[in-house]
Amino acid sequence: MLSLYNTLTRQKEAFKPIEPGKVRMYVCGMTVYDLCHIGHARMLAAFDVIYRWLKASGYDVTYVRNITDIEDKIIKRALERGITPEQLVEETIADMHQDAAALGLLPPTYEPRATHHVGGMVALIEQLIANGKAYPAANGDVYYAVREFEGYGKLSGRTLDKLRAGERVEVDPNKRDPLDFVLWKAAKPGEPSWDSPWGKGRPGWHIECSVMSCHHLGEHFDIHGGGEDLQFPHHENEIAQSEGAHGHQYVNYWLHNGFINVDGEKMSKSLGNFFTIRDVLQHFDGEVIRFFIVRSHYRSPVNYTDSILNDAKQGLTRLYTALRGIELPASQGIDWNNAYAARFKAAMDDDFNSSEAVAVLFDLAGEVNKSRDPQQARLLKDLAGVLGLLARDPDAFLKGGVSEGELSAEQVEALIQARKDARAAKNWAESDRIRDELTAKGIVLEDSAAGTTWRRA
Repeated sequence: MLSLYNTLTRQKEAFKPIEPGKVRMYVCGMTVYDLCHIGHARMLAAFDVIYRWLKASGYDVTYVRNITDIEDKIIKRALERGITPEQLVEETIADMHQDAAALGLLPPTYEPRATHHVGGMVALIEQLIANGKAYPAANGDVYYAVREFEGYGKLSGRTLDKLRAGERVEVDPNKRDPLDFVLWKAAKPGEPSWDSPWGKGRPGWHIECSVMSCHHLGEHFDIHGGGEDLQFPHHENEIAQSEGAHGHQYVNYWLHNGFINVDGEKMSKSLGNFFTIRDVLQHFDGEVIRFFIVRSHYRSPVNYTDSILNDAKQGLTRLYTALRGIELPASQGIDWNNAYAARFKAAMDDDFNSSEAVAVLFDLAGEVNKSRDPQQARLLKDLAGVLGLLARDPDAFLKGGVSEGELSAEQVEALIQARKDARAAKNWAESDRIRDELTAKGIVLEDSAAGTTWRRA
């Protein structure tokens, strides 16, 4: 049985969906004002693996990952670039989808945009006011009164008294309590705005996810996920809003992925260690980035360096090399009674432990290297496919991924032919020179009775 770590209860629990055989899952997606960074890649790939495993386990999964397309950062960046927020949003969403494809992500069932649900947000805020959980202020904003929600802090474990003691927020005279947060922001000149009972304005960030999730999944659903940094205040505020309005539990299981650190430090633009997915794709294949993420447990912190990415590349190369030259039979589905498959399943059923699952892939690859058994190779490809790996022809991976300054496949083949000609002419010095040139360019030659094959180091 699948068990998962529930941030809400701080323990592993057996997973029991609300509706047998079906899973409803919501994950907080991107605020689309800039290119996705490597930390976003961690979140996207982690929940893609969770989505894939739930499907592989036989569940009918409805997966919702939202897009925040109205927010302060979007308005500020559009103004800086001299374009409209709408133009910036469309451009950034296209970039996000391109990065997602490079990482091998399955598209979610629904990808709602916040601006398409403003009417629902207004309605939810009205319900919160009616329930005594929110209040309009004299400045046209509407605030959530956190002290009116008894369970505030239950997700993060932060009590109101502790929050108040550590509070460094500048006092807003429009709030009844400094801890109250905004649900609706009064319009400022030149900003996008919508009509509401409190005047023109736009929604606060937290209210958006409460509305989009419930619109697609209902007021009570199975799984809500996102990055560890969203646990507080974003997800805490979602619970207060949704349960404060509807009067019952919002989500059964809360899942949060760990951070990516760079050289042991948290990634930050101010530290100069900030990398977009697009930056990393200039040097590493998208599947290498995915493998780097998937081989770690989704809740653990992950350290990012070029050497660690190179190690991930070598690991993925080992798996693809095991499949090289084997004619695979058509897939008949995975026999979960097989010893390797059973170990893989046990790992994934233990809170989606993809790290242990990848270890099974390496053990199986070792067997394939020894036996060259097509059925074992088929199982390796099918199990890896559950994690979104090994989907390509082995040669396409082993010979691909050309970075700037590297030899193209055509150039490599020409040099191999020149080496072959030199060997035929017994010009061993020229043959060795060509091999050394290829080695220096990161090309590994493998000579056998059948001829010479090659791959990138």
